[in-house]
Amino acid sequence: MLFAVAWPVLSEADDTALRRLRAHYHPREAGLIGPHFTLVFGVGSEGEPRLREALGGLRHGPFWFVLDRIVRFDRPPPSRAAYLYAVPGDGAEELTALYDTLNPEGGSEPFEPHITLGLFDRAADAEQVARIVERQHLPIHGRVEELSLLRRDGDGLATLATVRLQT
Repeated sequence: MLFAVAWPVLSEADDTALRRLRAHYHPREAGLIGPHFTLVFGVGSEGEPRLREALGGLRHGPFWFVLDRIVRFDRPPPSRAAYLYAVPGDGAEELTALYDTLNPEGGSEPFEPHITLGLFDRAADAEQVARIVERQHLPIHGRVEELSLLRRDGDGLATLATVRLQT
């Protein structure tokens, strides 16, 4: 499966905080990939030429973002699990524009740019952590300067292409 991600450039303190949150609350993914915004979700290998072309043709400059709220996404019943996301206010339009460029046919669900912080067995646990993270870590300011095309290979990720944003 292929993925395209935007890499956030963060202060050392904010990067450390996000990595620690992910390591604690999303350990399966945290060991695989650091904080990121996913712009293309799980496309088959047949989509690689189109994604390489789309990435190579981007005419979008680097931009700032601010993670200013935490969102809990509850998985549908019978699960009681929930994801916890950090969501940008500033920068969301730019991330959505990149998503729209890389996904010309859209997706099955509306896109909301986010950085996943954790997966919880119970929504109540996610809500408790959300309150702590909002109080102790937000807002987080960062910049997006690069996108990468990644391929999931078993338990690892391979970088197929990296593009620096420039106007």
